[in-house]
Amino acid sequence: MVGFFVAATVVTLVQLLRLHDRRLLALLAVFVLLALAHSRQPGDPWGRRFHLAAGTAGLGLLVLLSPRPARR
Repeated sequence: MVGFFVAATVVTLVQLLRLHDRRLLALLAVFVLLALAHSRQPGDPWGRRFHLAAGTAGLGLLVLLSPRPARR
C-alpha cells in the first residue's frame, strides 16, 4: 500500500514540475501524508494523525477545485 502512495507522489511531483499548477500541491500533500500514515505500525498514534492531515489536505483540494461563482 505504501508503494502505491509513493508512486502516486512521484507522478504528482513530475506533473507539478511540468505544469506549474499550484493546485497539485494539495494533491501531493494528500499522497505524502497517506504514505506516511500507511508506513506506521498499526496502533501508532502518528498514523491516525497523518490520516487526519491527509483528509484535511483532501478537503483543501476540494475547495481549490470547486468552481467559483461568476462575478458581476
